Amino acid sequence: MQRYFISEKKEDAESLVTITGEDVHHISRVMRMSEGSRLTAITSDGYEAECKIRQISGSMVEALPEKWVEAGRELPVKVTIASGLPKGDKLEWIIQKGTELGASEFIPFNAARSIVKIEANKAKKKTERWQKIAKEAAEQSYRTVIPHVKEPFTIKQLLKEAESYTLKLLAFEESAKEGEAANFAAALKQLKPHDTILIVTGPEGGISDEEAALFTKEGFIPASFGPRILRTETAPLYALSAISFYFELLR
Repeated sequence: MQRYFISEKKEDAESLVTITGEDVHHISRVMRMSEGSRLTAITSDGYEAECKIRQISGSMVEALPEKWVEAGRELPVKVTIASGLPKGDKLEWIIQKGTELGASEFIPFNAARSIVKIEANKAKKKTERWQKIAKEAAEQSYRTVIPHVKEPFTIKQLLKEAESYTLKLLAFEESAKEGEAANFAAALKQLKPHDTILIVTGPEGGISDEEAALFTKEGFIPASFGPRILRTETAPLYALSAISFYFELLR
């Protein structure tokens, strides 16, 4: 059954689900649904409703909820991935696959070794595209939450944002080179359901020594994701996979 996110909470959509925006075109023109067709709506507070379409207009789809479900498909901890801006479409890959693996939020940031520099006047349009990728990946992977993608941060902004997190990890390749293998596993053991984790990964050239010093000064734990050096697009996916295994399969 095709899935669509709505902005209302369950309590505001008990008797009628309203779908607007680009999804209206997808329902009527791409999927060619009509009155009586069925779809799944996901509320902003994570509930799913199996619905039957009552009416389709040019700007709105109205559907009647027939069955409500609390799915429980989200990670028990909230994981934010902060990625040093990489080249090409690697960030799109990170957002798409990271969404499938359960990330709650993505923060691109301008790292010292980032070759790509996004100008301020282009940041909003880029972020809108990244957010659309996250939405589509959330629908495809049966998520009940769409991860939020923020406009690119500076290091200063990222350090300020980090103050509110339960745990802050820095993927630092020098840790892998030195054979450090315990920090990541030890950090996961400290976490409880609903805790928040911020994981910082660098661009292609990695995190500089100067940046690493700044992050560790602000309470980040330098961590290795195994003995091998991972690509910029692989490291966040490794971390999310390990967190999923630890919290969802191992327990």
